[in-house]
Amino acid sequence: MFLNHALATELTFDIVSLGAKLDGKTDISPVLQKAWDNVCGSSAPATIYVPNDIFYVQNGSFNGPCKNNAITVRIEGTLVASSDIRVLAKARSWIVFRDLNGLSISSGVLDGRGTDLWKCKRSGQSCPNGATNLEIVHAQNININGLSSINSQIIVVLGCKNVHMTGVNVSAPDDSPNTDGIHVQQSSDVTILSSSIGTGDDCISIGSGTSNLWMESITCGPGHGISIGSLGKEANEAGVRNVTVKSSNFTETQNGMKIKSWGRSSNGFVRYVHFQHIIMDNVENPIVIDQNYCPHHHDCPDQNSGVKINEVTYEDIKGTSATEVAINFDCSPTNLCTGVSLKDIKLTYNNKIAEASCKKVKGTASGVVEPSSCLAK
Repeated sequence: MFLNHALATELTFDIVSLGAKLDGKTDISPVLQKAWDNVCGSSAPATIYVPNDIFYVQNGSFNGPCKNNAITVRIEGTLVASSDIRVLAKARSWIVFRDLNGLSISSGVLDGRGTDLWKCKRSGQSCPNGATNLEIVHAQNININGLSSINSQIIVVLGCKNVHMTGVNVSAPDDSPNTDGIHVQQSSDVTILSSSIGTGDDCISIGSGTSNLWMESITCGPGHGISIGSLGKEANEAGVRNVTVKSSNFTETQNGMKIKSWGRSSNGFVRYVHFQHIIMDNVENPIVIDQNYCPHHHDCPDQNSGVKINEVTYEDIKGTSATEVAINFDCSPTNLCTGVSLKDIKLTYNNKIAEASCKKVKGTASGVVEPSSCLAK
């Protein structure tokens, strides 16, 4: 359970009162650090308050452990990053919170100002990787509500437990490279609700070591859909289990729901995944399992994926595909996908029932399934 910080808070640190300039140009990173030192060092619940204005932040690294477990960062304005790609390249993350127990971030806008970086990457020049907009690392009991992340690389949840995200809006142009919306890895008990994500890459990407992830009422598009993987990049890798995507919409995305693994040896796995009550609107690849992922054909040609995929359920998936093959299961020859379930599926292409393709996959179908199931029993 999360504390009602609005009721519990006794101390509030207004960044303007601490010296933050309202010109949108002066770096307020030192002021934010001062505010963080105050709230983290307080034995009582405490709040950092960012008023409704525009503030330039070169970078922010806010570390625990802290003396209390009820810290709130309340943002009513906009924090903007540097538009100079050389500044963004100095750190992997623009804003990061580490080693915390009990943090709420509410409202406001984080503007990563990635336009020049994406322009550089699209030109084929040698460019910096760029920085993620927000990282939550090795933390627990985190609540993010109503936050908007725009023109950004990604929001990362890494090594965390009990993270609750509601009403998060992530926006980047559809041609912006490597701009996943939210990435969850090595984390458990993460919930993402009622959020709208449009990016140039995955709306939500799920990495190794993730368990008990619940995503509901997600609006995805543009982007590459919701992806588990890529997995199996390392031979020794934690698996993914207990993942649910429910009551969500995909609009003109490259993929809908995708599971992908490298075509090479691994002890990884994907288990107990549920996709339920999903609407597809002109999605290129609505349902995909790809266990032969091998970008640039390097370090994996002619190998078989060792990632074991089983107990994956697709239920009440309806809408339109932008390609003829709406269901494409391409599994490992040596580690067949097993326990795949299709129930009440209706996907069309050009006003006709779409097609399905199955390789090395076993499972069952029930209810009305269109395209017709090609699963082996």
